[in-house]
Amino acid sequence: MNMTIRLIAGLAAGLLSISFAHAEMMTLTDIAGRSVSVNVPIQRAVLGEGRQLYIIAALDRENPTKRIVGWRKDLMEADPATYKAYLAKFPEFADVPTFDGLEQSLIDIETTIAQKPDAVFLNIGIKKAVEEANYVEKLGALDIPVIYVDFRNDPERNTEPSIRLFGKLFDQEARAEAFIDFRAEEIARVTDKLLLTDVNRPKVFIDRAAGFYEDCCHSFGAGNFGAMVEMAGGENIAKDLIPGTFGQINAEQVIVSNPDHIIVTSAQWDAYVPGGRWVPVGAGADANLVKSKLEYYPTRPAYRGIAAQKTHAFHAVWHQFYNSPYQFVAIQKMAKWFHPDLFADLDPDDTFRELHDRFLPIDYQPGYFGSLQEKDE
Repeated sequence: MNMTIRLIAGLAAGLLSISFAHAEMMTLTDIAGRSVSVNVPIQRAVLGEGRQLYIIAALDRENPTKRIVGWRKDLMEADPATYKAYLAKFPEFADVPTFDGLEQSLIDIETTIAQKPDAVFLNIGIKKAVEEANYVEKLGALDIPVIYVDFRNDPERNTEPSIRLFGKLFDQEARAEAFIDFRAEEIARVTDKLLLTDVNRPKVFIDRAAGFYEDCCHSFGAGNFGAMVEMAGGENIAKDLIPGTFGQINAEQVIVSNPDHIIVTSAQWDAYVPGGRWVPVGAGADANLVKSKLEYYPTRPAYRGIAAQKTHAFHAVWHQFYNSPYQFVAIQKMAKWFHPDLFADLDPDDTFRELHDRFLPIDYQPGYFGSLQEKDE
C-alpha cells in the first residue's frame, strides 16, 4: 500500500470512527407507551403524516428537508399554502418520495422500506390498523423502528411529550424545550387570566371539518378543539354528547343547546372536495373570500334561530390547528371572540408571527381566521 492509499484509508477510518462516536443506540418510550430502541440522532425519517413537518421545521430550521426521506401527501393536499411556502424556500421537498392516503390510512410499506429509514413516525390514531397489518414486525425485521407520536387524538396530554421525542431523536433537545416553553407561556396568557376572572362562559358548537363533510353535525367531544374551547373560556356543548375526541351529533341537539358561538374549522380543501363549501382559511388566505364562504353557515338548518345566528357569531379557524403543536394560537383567538373586552390586548396574529420568527424557516402569512362579527380579518 503506497503512502497516498494509506492516507486515504486512514482518513476514511477516522471519519467512520467519528460518525460511530456521534451515533448511539437510545431506548425511549413513545406516545403509545412502547419501549423503542433507535440509533440517534436520526438521519433518515419517514413521516406517516406530512403535517409532522409542523414540528420538524422548528427543530431543523436551517434545512427541514435534510432528514425526511419519505412522507404522506397530506400536507400538500390538506394545507397546500404551507407546502408551497416550504417548497419555495427548500426546492428539495419536490424530490421527497410520497405516498397517498388520509390520516387513518396505513403507510405505503414498500415506499418506506425502499428508503431505508432510521425510523418511521406514525400517529397513534392508526395504531390498531398498523398492528392488524403487522407493520411493526415487518419493519422491525429490517431494523426499522416505528415510533408513535400524537398531535391529534389527545393533544392536551401528548403534544409536549411528542415534541420532546422529536427533540431527543433529532439531537435538538434545547430547541424542543424552547418551543415547549413558548407554547406554555402563550397558553397561560389566556388560562391564567381566566382563573383570576369571574366570566360567563358562552356556549359553543364546533362545526368540525366544515365543507369536508356535506352532512351535519360533525364535532369534537372533550378533547382537541373541544378542549381548546374550554381553555379559551367557552363551554363546548358537545363535550358530554360525544364520548371520544371525534364524533357527530344531530341538528336537533344543536338547536336545543342554543350555542352563542359557532366555530367552523376548515381549510383550502380543493384536493379533497373540489368546489366544496369549505372556508379557505390558512396561510395567506383572501379575507374577503373567507368571509363570503363563511356566510353560508348561518343558513344551515342546525343553526336557524340559535343565539349565534342572531348576533352573527360565526367564526372560521384553520382546521390544521387540530393536528399541530400550534394549538395555542387558536386558543388565543377563540378567547378574543368569547371575551373581547378581557382579551383586548391579546393579538393571536402577533403570537403566530413570533412563532415563525423564532422557530420556523418561513415567513408568517396571516389568514388563519375569519369571523362574521369582525370588519377586518
